Amino acid sequence: MTKIVQRIVSFSLKNYIIVLFLTALLVVSGIVAYLHTPIEAYPDVTNTRARIITQWPGRSAEEIEKFVTLPLMKELNTIPKKTDVRSISLFGLSVVTVLFDDDVDDFYAQQYAANRLQSVDLPDGADASIEPPAGATGEIFRYVLKSKRDIKELTAIHDWVVERELVAVPGVSNIISFGGEEKIYEIKINPTELANYDLSPLDLYDAVAKSNINVGGDVIERGSQAYVVRGVGLLEQIEDIENILIKVKGNTPILVKHVARVEVAAKPRLGKVGLQDDTDLVQGIVMMLRGENPGT
Repeated sequence: MTKIVQRIVSFSLKNYIIVLFLTALLVVSGIVAYLHTPIEAYPDVTNTRARIITQWPGRSAEEIEKFVTLPLMKELNTIPKKTDVRSISLFGLSVVTVLFDDDVDDFYAQQYAANRLQSVDLPDGADASIEPPAGATGEIFRYVLKSKRDIKELTAIHDWVVERELVAVPGVSNIISFGGEEKIYEIKINPTELANYDLSPLDLYDAVAKSNINVGGDVIERGSQAYVVRGVGLLEQIEDIENILIKVKGNTPILVKHVARVEVAAKPRLGKVGLQDDTDLVQGIVMMLRGENPGT
């Protein structure tokens, strides 16, 4: 061992120019590696995955498992390079997670899951979507919205203004919101009036559903100009709903306001957000795409 050390020292003294060059090259390589090495406070070590979230309101966990989760798992099991398929079935909600090999990137996982999802025949009313590829440590920012406005209006501002601006920021994968109330128009039927007019709740439902649409027409040409003809029927206020025609009895039109009362309400709340003295706020969480550096 002593002879080896002596030879190394002897070679270094005789060829000091080579030694200095290699030392300088090593220093430059270290500086370059330091400047280009990505640094994460909480590195994401989770597997590449694709998660399909399906909502089917009002259905039991047993129905969700039978008609949504199992068909999805059967189709997603055919994806190449997948390692495991896991699922959770809850009341009105199905979550199916597909895990992939380590060498699979997020684009491959999302694309294959989307292709397989198109082949699944889901029940009417079931809404399936693929979760954006955010990692387990992808939460980078939390914020709350508070105002003197009504909580329904504040929720609408968050969903249609604030969230749209934040998802446009490079590196942001999704905005998760909590709290607030989603505005709806609620039709409260009077069973007595409905029976007097010999109508059923289904008649009222069909009339409202058919009235809340825009219908495309044709084009009328007049000289060098053309006029687009269309029927505008989207409902915008309470009066529009109240004046929907359900049926004509003899010469008497039966409108929604004759058999029901229309009010502004909100969907059932699944949670509520408070901060210090404010007991009803809208909270948002900004999620980062997998592989992005929050420092940039």
